[in-house]
Amino acid sequence: MTYMNIIRPRFTEFHDIFVPQAELDFAIPFLDEDIPLYVDPFLLWRSPSLQDKGLHQMILGAFNNIGVLSKSGNQEQAIQQLIAASECDEVGLGTSATKKGTRIGRAKAEEVLSLFERIPYYRDHGFRHFEEVQLFVDGIGKDRISDIACNFIKSFLIDYTAQECQALGVGLKRTVVSNVYNPSSLMFEDVQAEVPIHPETGLPVLFVPKRWLRHVPWINYDTYFRNFCPQDDIAHEGEELTRVRVQIYNRDNYAVVDAYVQARERSLEDCKNDPLFSQIPALWARRKLAAIKKLPTGKDDGADIAYEKLIGQLLPSLLYPQLDFAQEQARTDSGVSIRDLIFYNSRTHPFLQELMTDYGSRQITFEMKNVKAIETKHVDQLNRYLKDNLGNFGVFVTRNPLKKARFSSTVDLWSGQRKAIVALTDADIEQMVEVFDSNQRDPLDVIVKKYVEFRRACP
Repeated sequence: MTYMNIIRPRFTEFHDIFVPQAELDFAIPFLDEDIPLYVDPFLLWRSPSLQDKGLHQMILGAFNNIGVLSKSGNQEQAIQQLIAASECDEVGLGTSATKKGTRIGRAKAEEVLSLFERIPYYRDHGFRHFEEVQLFVDGIGKDRISDIACNFIKSFLIDYTAQECQALGVGLKRTVVSNVYNPSSLMFEDVQAEVPIHPETGLPVLFVPKRWLRHVPWINYDTYFRNFCPQDDIAHEGEELTRVRVQIYNRDNYAVVDAYVQARERSLEDCKNDPLFSQIPALWARRKLAAIKKLPTGKDDGADIAYEKLIGQLLPSLLYPQLDFAQEQARTDSGVSIRDLIFYNSRTHPFLQELMTDYGSRQITFEMKNVKAIETKHVDQLNRYLKDNLGNFGVFVTRNPLKKARFSSTVDLWSGQRKAIVALTDADIEQMVEVFDSNQRDPLDVIVKKYVEFRRACP
């Protein structure tokens, strides 16, 4: 199977692993983009797991050893190690659209290493949390912190990834993994390891536990600046208070940074990992439903855009965790702009398995139509789109039930091409919200009911 036919392809779908993200311990990597989350070392530090705490000590020891190298006359070695640690492509975390990042430059590495000399606490004791670097050096942010952490514990990530792949039945390949930190030699080494590889680039892919991931590190510049930074002491009224200016101040006033770090440590119970997907609360779902019902059909005053936005906010939560949301996409058919919601088919429900078996649906398309009535052209457009890994099953999300003639045309499609198209109306969405709110059944059952009704009408 070529993953290029999958919309926003993930590692699991490529390997025919159909397990929802919620049931896996690791964050499922995308094949052509990064996961927009980052490893936060603070989560390892505050973890109840002795393993995580040990890994945090490994990260901290490796980082502080670079400072020792720099102070002991081995600055060139320290610079090269820090540069090597600054990018970890194998884990695929961040915001890169190409899955290929860049390392820091020599000047930036020297600026980081200077902290071990300039700030007495670091000179004498080293870092407690190396994320503190963000408060002193411009250009060192959450992406660098995450990559440095991953590189220093890459040997663990190799073993962890192999273990998860074996549990899922994913084949491994023996290949070279570069820049693996050896805590015995205190050096980065290239090692031979059994790991999964990217289907296009052939490069190693490493998994990261979900419990380590956040959008922003717990210790970060923005919360420091907002809540602890003595802004009036740094800049007088009318003067621009830049990040660099604050960072220079911090280097000469470590006590302020120390107070901030200690405060973050005291509030460790509030530090939680960020989920890859968060369902909206039931109350919000009801509010969005109410807003949908108030919208007129058609495009006047942007009603179509508002409808698509509300449905796009609602459906991913209603269908989670049975269906992982892939993305909202825009496409054009015969000059008409069409917006879809695309979901990964996890096959965890008998109905979802049937969609794969009978219709080849690795992914499921929900086409949003804020129209008074679905017309022949709409059915034709969706029919043309249903192919390849999207399979032969699709859903209209629209305002009213299909008229008899349009419903008959969908039945004819099934008879002639074995394609199934069902429609979710305002009433169906309302029922899904009711089920979601009651937490007694799955909103997916509403779609199952619509499909059963459709199949009963088929010859």
